[in-house]
Amino acid sequence: GAGQTKFQLAPLDVAGGKWGPTVTIASGDKLLANWADFPSLQVLGDKRLAAHWLQRAGPGTYAYHVKIALSHDGGSTWSDAITPHRDVSNTEHGFVAMWNEGQELHAAWLDGRKYNKEGHDASNEMTVFSTSIDRDGSRGAEVMLDGRACDCCQTAAALTAKGPIVVYRDRSPDEIRDIYMVRRVGGEWTSPAPVHGDGWKINACPVNGPAVDASGSDVAVAWFTAANGEARVKVAFSRNAGESFEAPARVDGGAPAGRVDVAMLADGSALVTWIERVGGDTAAVRARRVERNGDMGAPITIAASSAARASGFPRM
Repeated sequence: GAGQTKFQLAPLDVAGGKWGPTVTIASGDKLLANWADFPSLQVLGDKRLAAHWLQRAGPGTYAYHVKIALSHDGGSTWSDAITPHRDVSNTEHGFVAMWNEGQELHAAWLDGRKYNKEGHDASNEMTVFSTSIDRDGSRGAEVMLDGRACDCCQTAAALTAKGPIVVYRDRSPDEIRDIYMVRRVGGEWTSPAPVHGDGWKINACPVNGPAVDASGSDVAVAWFTAANGEARVKVAFSRNAGESFEAPARVDGGAPAGRVDVAMLADGSALVTWIERVGGDTAAVRARRVERNGDMGAPITIAASSAARASGFPRM
């Protein structure tokens, strides 16, 4: 109907090369369609899936909440919506990263609850929170991972051999907005630490979050920075489940718009994707394979695109 928005999926039969019937996960007039803060689907294994989307919570532009639904039958049917955050103020809650641990779904998100406090100063800090959701939709403890983060850059998460790692763009008191990480080790979350110190000072949000993938103790993080006025896409590896990262390698062609993703490959290398400006309003979706020692193959153009916001964030 009028004003109705739907969040849908269609399963692909890889062997047969055909799409299955479309399933509606959620619909309504309050679903939020945003170029940078978009729904996601997480495959949990054993026909278990999780999906997240955003729903308007009030009249304000940034008043929206996170909703998560679970499926135990490969996406044919979905649970009622679960709100992972305990705070339900009319502030921004979004930019979700999800990962699976056994029978539990875990999620991290940017949370605007500090915006809503009486007498809060003008700095209006976004925070990073996390929680768990079990098979029946019950929520575990809610934990604040960082008390001040960049306002609207995507978060990302991966499960290493030693537990989860969550990466996001931080926001220092001096407006340095570099990529930080937290890890859960022995049941406790570590203090936020930089993946690499770019020193990008920007008094605004670049809307350009990092990406992370892990395989055992190998971790790769890709990100965009424009420190010192030079736009770059970088990737850094860790061999100890994110405890420390090696010096990053630069993968872009000189004029990146960012919007990165990364996938670990079976041989220990990583595939990085990003959007590269190629003149005027045109851009290319690029991919590049990077070895752990920093050696890399030639960039591959996957598709022509646009540098405009409407071209979105390519995902692997």
